[in-house]
Amino acid sequence: MCGIVGIYNTKNDVCTDIYDALIQVQHRGQDAAGIATWDNTKMFTYKELGLVSEVFKSNELLKLSGNIGIGHVRYPTSGCDDVTESQPFYTANPVSITLAHNGTLTNSDRIKTKLLKTRFCQFNTDSDSEVLLNLFAYELSRTNFKKLNKTHVFKALESVYKNVSGGFAVIMIVAGIGVVAFRDKHGIRPIVLGKNNNGYMLASESSALTALGFKYLQDIGPGQAVVIGEDGKLSQKVLVKNIRHNPCLFEFVYFSRPDSTIDSISVHKARLRMGDYLGEKIIKEYDSLNIDVVIPIPDTSRTCAMQVAYKVGAKYREGFMKNRYIGRTFIMPGQSTRKKSVAQKLNPIELEFKGKNVLLVDDSIVRGHTSKKIIQMVRKCGAKKVFFASASPPVRFQNVYGIDMPATKELIAHNKSIRQIKNYIGADELIYQDLDDLKRSAQMGNPDIENFEDSVFSGKYCTGDVTKEFLNNLENSREDSKRIA
Repeated sequence: MCGIVGIYNTKNDVCTDIYDALIQVQHRGQDAAGIATWDNTKMFTYKELGLVSEVFKSNELLKLSGNIGIGHVRYPTSGCDDVTESQPFYTANPVSITLAHNGTLTNSDRIKTKLLKTRFCQFNTDSDSEVLLNLFAYELSRTNFKKLNKTHVFKALESVYKNVSGGFAVIMIVAGIGVVAFRDKHGIRPIVLGKNNNGYMLASESSALTALGFKYLQDIGPGQAVVIGEDGKLSQKVLVKNIRHNPCLFEFVYFSRPDSTIDSISVHKARLRMGDYLGEKIIKEYDSLNIDVVIPIPDTSRTCAMQVAYKVGAKYREGFMKNRYIGRTFIMPGQSTRKKSVAQKLNPIELEFKGKNVLLVDDSIVRGHTSKKIIQMVRKCGAKKVFFASASPPVRFQNVYGIDMPATKELIAHNKSIRQIKNYIGADELIYQDLDDLKRSAQMGNPDIENFEDSVFSGKYCTGDVTKEFLNNLENSREDSKRIA
């Protein structure tokens, strides 16, 4: 999962606004950050490993001139930890183009092989984002333009859509055109458009728009492309027929900020409804637990936990102090790093646990190691019983559309029963959200969306092209032993 932004300003440099926007999507990637700008004659790019505030100092920002810009934050994945894997990516052929991408192509290898045969492209990384950049550049060259215009861009993107599969949201700078953005034909990965008096802004989440004073205009739809010209004119076109909208369900569970709206669905309200459904399940199926207090695992589960407490008639309390200078453990590479981080990140408030039957609520359980560690902390504080509830169903399968889930054999729920998981994490009881209830929690915000991308729970991949061979190769690349330590 990554965060992307793009800004067009009628006249002023945008580098500081891009910086501020990247801060707003920092939660989507903590591995690397990059900014590219265009001043109508020259492209400027700077990227490095680290958080946004670490990568960009005033002297770097001053060098990024131009009223058009894009930015990217990257989270750790299998593969290289070199800055060459950081984005935006750049090519000068057939015109200067920079690209920032959130998501994953499921047929990247096939496209790369095809492009290499054309002798048009060269690759410096193993990133599918570089593949996507080169594919667009190649298709743009095939329009045989004499003077590049928006029609050529849309035509090139039509060909891109015919060739690629997977989940992706993309923002580009195309020299002579302006800002170009497009979204995969299933709408798996999010991207929104906003406007203020000085121009336009694109971002992974609507919260970034509002933080910078932009008014939300729309979500970029599935298979839709948007061009914000160097003249400030907005053009958009749906380039794919027979669209089936399948936004990522895990965005609402974990990744997105609660103050964001995705595809007209409030993330905050979706999480409130998750709590309602989870609380109702506890009342119906676990009414003998005698819960004294409901405590969230900060931060993502707070909203859900408050509703669970309300539903079951128990007190809601904050039981953990969170060190905000420790990154999100889900996206940290390497088990040793995650274990150390959990111990440093959360410190329990003993009096909230001592002598009580405690219900801990988390957004999800992935590997189970974090849950196990937290339950051990709570028992040391003197809790009588420790129950654990997940706002989402068991995570049993790999995600292939941009969420770097562990190898399936490292997923605690893969091929294990609820009882086995409960015993491993050391809970007195374990409650999972039902998948249908999770879907309803999001769908109630936008009834027009009939299906969600829920492969991590169901094992069903909406693009229809995910083979066993692909999953096996992905499995091998995602083992903790092969990740960046």
